[in-house]
Amino acid sequence: MSDILRLLITDYTLRTVALGATVLGVTSGALGAFAVLRRQALLGDAVSHATLPGIALAFLLTQSKAPLVLLVGAAIAGWLGTLLVLAVVNNTRIKEDAALGLILSVFFGGGLVLLTLIQKMPIATQAGLDKFLFGQAAALVESDVIAMAVLAVPTLLLTALFWKEFKLLSFDPEYGATLGFKMRTMDILLTSLIVIAIVIGLQTVGVVLMSAMIVAPGAAARQWTDRLSVMVILSALFGAVSGVTGAVISSTMAHLPTGPTIVLVVSVIVVISLAFAPNRGLVWSYLRERRNRSRMRLEAVLGNMGLMARQHGQQTVGHTSSAIGAMSGGRIGIDARLRDLEQDKLVVQDSDGLWALTERGNQKAAEIMQRGVTE
Repeated sequence: MSDILRLLITDYTLRTVALGATVLGVTSGALGAFAVLRRQALLGDAVSHATLPGIALAFLLTQSKAPLVLLVGAAIAGWLGTLLVLAVVNNTRIKEDAALGLILSVFFGGGLVLLTLIQKMPIATQAGLDKFLFGQAAALVESDVIAMAVLAVPTLLLTALFWKEFKLLSFDPEYGATLGFKMRTMDILLTSLIVIAIVIGLQTVGVVLMSAMIVAPGAAARQWTDRLSVMVILSALFGAVSGVTGAVISSTMAHLPTGPTIVLVVSVIVVISLAFAPNRGLVWSYLRERRNRSRMRLEAVLGNMGLMARQHGQQTVGHTSSAIGAMSGGRIGIDARLRDLEQDKLVVQDSDGLWALTERGNQKAAEIMQRGVTE
């Protein structure tokens, strides 16, 4: 660990890549949480692909590969693509998912055509634009990180400034409209901020993989909490951790690309969250379900013993485990259940091997019978 920290401080390339990945992770994680809540997971994929023609056109118009120039072009194209999606959804019968797929394919196809034309141009500065397809985090320099930060800081500040409006937009836009908030304007603003978050990560993970950085941190954070503020913080944290971890892993292994490694790390975080998150994790859900089934079986045995005692007119009358098993739907497992009830001091076994309710067990059985919990 100390060696890794030393490298992060002293190694220029690793430090630069880690800082860029952190900016990407925090911004995409924070904004992606809203996309996940609003069920707009495909939006990240569509917008990231829609930025490609903007990058190509920015280069054609300026003949410059300056990071800020290309990112501004990407932002404009992504924003126009988003507005086109909203226009198609609002003015036609085409649903949002179909509109997103349509804009994604048209813009991405146009971007690939423009990139092909640029590659055939007889100029030296055209090389390297294709890195935006899959990202090239290892090629980040300080100016790239500064450009990313210039876009990220205002984006996060606007998110904090319009927190209340974005919260209403995510959970109950109709109620927000009745309060006088312009929900359509807020929708465009939030979508525009998501576009900027996507643009920030294009150099690091590329057009193809950027949608994962929007969706995955938010999806992971959603498993751990029901509070929006905590979810946004966790999502930003997961994004930052995956960015730094992916950068470190790729730096320690030869020929391992940083962008895909970052996406793999955040995917691992999602899998861990889906499995082990306390409230929604699959493992804990399975254990809770198993515990509930066990409790219901024990209550069924206890309730049936109460019925048998009532039929004999004696609360302390004993019965064989076979008879109790017959009442409870089968002999299999009945001995183990009776032992569990005995440990809880709800039943007792006499010297003849007969099982009877204790006073506490009788009270519990009466409550179960009143609820009708019997098999």
